[in-house]
Amino acid sequence: MSKESRKVVDLAAGRATGRRIRMTPMKARRVVDLVRGKSVDEAVSTLLFAPQAASLPARKVLESARDSILTKRERNGLATDATALYVAEAYVDEGPTMKRFRPRAKGRAGRILKRSCHITFVVRERAEVVARREAATGVSRSRSGRRGQADRPANQQKERAR
Repeated sequence: MSKESRKVVDLAAGRATGRRIRMTPMKARRVVDLVRGKSVDEAVSTLLFAPQAASLPARKVLESARDSILTKRERNGLATDATALYVAEAYVDEGPTMKRFRPRAKGRAGRILKRSCHITFVVRERAEVVARREAATGVSRSRSGRRGQADRPANQQKERAR
């Protein structure tokens, strides 16, 4: 079995990561904490007008995560309400640190740490909207986009039980 056939695509979430952003993780976390849990449109406008320097790379990563879920769902023929998307997860991890030295008094050297970070956003559709759409269409989909156990033919259910 090839890797592609084993890979399960999560159609319910869009994920994007900005790696090695030259900014300290602490400063980036201040900005990311502002938008966690908000709707994507509200989060983008918040980042657009935030005065912190970290808001620009954070906004770019958030827009990439939004476009990721919209593209995935469109490619698989699933409807998506762009206004129902929200920031499900948002976190900042520490990236590689560049070490530099600055001359100090009496021949010593002072260490300068130039930190970087990885900013990650996960965007999902609100559960109420998904439930309303499933009730209207009569189609139930799990988080991975695969059919549920009850939708499988009987012979496949027996194979799964083994």
